[in-house]
Amino acid sequence: MHHNSRQSLIVSSLLQTRPKDSPIDGVGIVAILQKASGPELLLQKQFRPPVNKAVIEIPAGLVDSGESAADSAVRELREETGYHGEVSEVSPIMFNDPGFCNTNLNMVHVTVDMTLPENQNLKPELEENEFIEVFSLPLKDLYTGCKRLEEQGYAIDARVGTLAEGIELARRWNL
Repeated sequence: MHHNSRQSLIVSSLLQTRPKDSPIDGVGIVAILQKASGPELLLQKQFRPPVNKAVIEIPAGLVDSGESAADSAVRELREETGYHGEVSEVSPIMFNDPGFCNTNLNMVHVTVDMTLPENQNLKPELEENEFIEVFSLPLKDLYTGCKRLEEQGYAIDARVGTLAEGIELARRWNL
């Protein structure tokens, strides 16, 4: 069935990362650091070869077989950043790029109590091929922070950008 004279090439990908007993491939972690100065979003800088840039991302990872989204998020957060957190919310299943591939995830909201001793001297357990720089931005400054980081040459992951857009829309429309 042709809708126009131009032929279009459809490229799609079926990734085989989803455990048979899981409805999701992975988790994105919205880790909120509870600081005296206000809540901050935990972010990462990680070089990504497909875009040939360091990308500003939220912590994320694949779920293991038999693991819930909440358990996966707590484990990945600890491994990638050293932070210990408590899950407060698990989103509906979201598809990362459904026009191209079938990968999906739950966004998991995790609160990090910065007064706990285990959140003082962090000991990430990175895999040998992981080079991740961890930092945080005040939630209220996330949108302008993303613009500034892009101007500095970083790529912004869509999950980070979408969170920033949501906060900016809430501010703009007084929600």
